[in-house]
Amino acid sequence: MKVVCISDTHELHRDLKLPFADLLIHAGDFTFFGKGTRAIVNRWLGEQPHPNKIVVPGNHEYILESNPELAGLITNATLLVNESVMVGGAKIWGSPLTQHYGGAFGMSNALDRLRIYNTIPLDTDILVTHGPPYGVLDNSPAEYPGPSGDLELRRAVIRVRPKLHVFGHVHAAYGVRPTRHTVFVNAALFGSDGSLDKRPILLDLSTIKSH
Repeated sequence: MKVVCISDTHELHRDLKLPFADLLIHAGDFTFFGKGTRAIVNRWLGEQPHPNKIVVPGNHEYILESNPELAGLITNATLLVNESVMVGGAKIWGSPLTQHYGGAFGMSNALDRLRIYNTIPLDTDILVTHGPPYGVLDNSPAEYPGPSGDLELRRAVIRVRPKLHVFGHVHAAYGVRPTRHTVFVNAALFGSDGSLDKRPILLDLSTIKSH
């Protein structure tokens, strides 16, 4: 299974040239402050040729947090909010949570986040979250001096050992970091100049070793 990963497109999705893959993953912040969710993401997702599409909201998707019924407007992808789906034999679990209070889906209480992360199934192959785990592609001096990721999420990744963990949120920490059990991808494409100055990340899941 080939997977193309993107995040933090902030209404600039039409500037993208996506490589074809079996699965398209968007790890959140497809809007700026929740504006235009129906027109901005759903129509564009429907135009993409990828047979499977997974989306999690980000900390800008206030409209989906305040009115969960609007999630039904996203019909051209599977929207995951602390839940799983099977795609091509792979189990995918997705969540919009970050530990930063004030943004959409922000949850500052570590125990509350832990209760949600404890529901991640042990047989999860792909983990999709908006925010990064602590200490992994989460350092952006201009935005967040020092590691800014979620320690409870890092502990969940160690427990579950997914093959692939896709996230965004920290724009300047874009990149791929393979480890013994998990390949980590920060797919945040939004740049400091207000454009999408990075490329979608394409991976072949079949080349990632099982845990």
